[in-house]
Amino acid sequence: MILHSDLGCQYTSSAFKEYIDSCKLITHSFSSKGCPYDNACIEYFHACLKKEEVHLIKYFDFDAARLAIFEYIEAWYNHIRVIPYVMYWCF
Repeated sequence: MILHSDLGCQYTSSAFKEYIDSCKLITHSFSSKGCPYDNACIEYFHACLKKEEVHLIKYFDFDAARLAIFEYIEAWYNHIRVIPYVMYWCF
Protein backbone atom coordinates (compact mmCIF):
# COMPACT_ATOMS: atom_id res chain seq x y z
CA MET A 1 0.00 0.00 0.00
CA ILE A 2 1.19 3.51 -0.77
CA LEU A 3 0.42 6.43 1.52
CA HIS A 4 0.80 9.64 -0.46
CA SER A 5 0.96 12.91 1.47
CA ASP A 6 2.23 16.44 1.29
CA LEU A 7 5.31 17.62 3.17
CA GLY A 8 3.40 18.79 6.25
CA CYS A 9 5.19 18.45 9.58
CA GLN A 10 2.74 15.77 10.75
CA TYR A 11 3.87 13.54 7.87
CA THR A 12 7.59 14.28 8.04
CA SER A 13 7.96 13.86 11.80
CA SER A 14 10.20 11.08 13.07
CA ALA A 15 7.32 9.64 15.12
CA PHE A 16 5.15 9.30 12.00
CA LYS A 17 8.03 7.80 10.02
CA GLU A 18 8.64 5.24 12.77
CA TYR A 19 4.95 4.35 12.79
CA ILE A 20 4.84 3.90 9.00
CA ASP A 21 8.02 1.82 9.10
CA SER A 22 6.52 -0.40 11.82
CA CYS A 23 3.53 -1.16 9.58
CA LYS A 24 5.82 -2.95 7.11
CA LEU A 25 3.27 -2.97 4.26
CA ILE A 26 3.06 0.80 3.77
CA THR A 27 5.34 2.81 1.50
CA HIS A 28 5.26 6.55 2.11
CA SER A 29 5.30 8.82 -0.93
CA PHE A 30 5.50 12.63 -0.82
CA SER A 31 4.23 15.25 -3.22
CA SER A 32 6.59 17.87 -4.57
CA LYS A 33 7.23 20.95 -2.46
CA GLY A 34 4.85 23.79 -3.33
CA CYS A 35 2.84 21.69 -5.78
CA PRO A 36 -0.74 21.12 -4.54
CA TYR A 37 -1.62 19.75 -7.98
CA ASP A 38 0.15 16.51 -7.01
CA ASN A 39 -2.74 15.95 -4.60
CA ALA A 40 -5.51 17.72 -6.49
CA CYS A 41 -8.23 15.15 -5.78
CA ILE A 42 -7.66 15.01 -2.05
CA GLU A 43 -7.21 18.80 -1.87
CA TYR A 44 -10.63 19.14 -3.54
CA PHE A 45 -12.16 16.64 -1.12
CA HIS A 46 -10.73 18.42 1.93
CA ALA A 47 -11.98 21.78 0.64
CA CYS A 48 -15.49 20.32 0.25
CA LEU A 49 -15.34 18.66 3.67
CA LYS A 50 -14.38 21.92 5.35
CA LYS A 51 -16.88 24.06 3.42
CA GLU A 52 -19.84 21.68 3.66
CA GLU A 53 -19.33 20.14 7.11
CA VAL A 54 -16.48 21.14 9.41
CA HIS A 55 -16.87 24.93 9.29
CA LEU A 56 -20.66 24.70 9.75
CA ILE A 57 -20.81 22.50 12.84
CA LYS A 58 -19.59 22.92 16.42
CA TYR A 59 -18.44 19.53 17.65
CA PHE A 60 -18.61 18.91 21.39
CA ASP A 61 -15.90 16.27 21.47
CA PHE A 62 -13.65 14.17 19.26
CA ASP A 63 -16.13 11.29 19.00
CA ALA A 64 -18.91 13.61 17.82
CA ALA A 65 -16.60 15.08 15.17
CA ARG A 66 -15.45 11.66 14.04
CA LEU A 67 -19.03 10.39 13.71
CA ALA A 68 -20.25 13.50 11.88
CA ILE A 69 -17.34 13.39 9.43
CA PHE A 70 -17.83 9.66 8.87
CA GLU A 71 -21.53 10.26 8.13
CA TYR A 72 -20.67 13.15 5.80
CA ILE A 73 -18.32 10.91 3.81
CA GLU A 74 -20.33 7.68 3.80
CA ALA A 75 -23.91 8.99 3.68
CA TRP A 76 -23.50 12.20 1.71
CA TYR A 77 -20.21 12.65 -0.17
CA ASN A 78 -19.85 9.13 -1.57
CA HIS A 79 -23.51 8.44 -2.34
CA ILE A 80 -25.64 11.55 -2.79
CA ARG A 81 -23.49 14.60 -3.44
CA VAL A 82 -23.21 15.62 -7.09
CA ILE A 83 -19.57 15.65 -8.16
CA PRO A 84 -19.00 18.19 -10.96
CA TYR A 85 -15.97 16.57 -12.56
CA VAL A 86 -17.83 13.31 -13.35
CA MET A 87 -20.55 14.95 -15.40
CA TYR A 88 -22.76 15.61 -12.36
CA TRP A 89 -23.42 11.96 -11.63
CA CYS A 90 -24.26 10.78 -8.12
CA PHE A 91 -22.81 7.54 -6.85
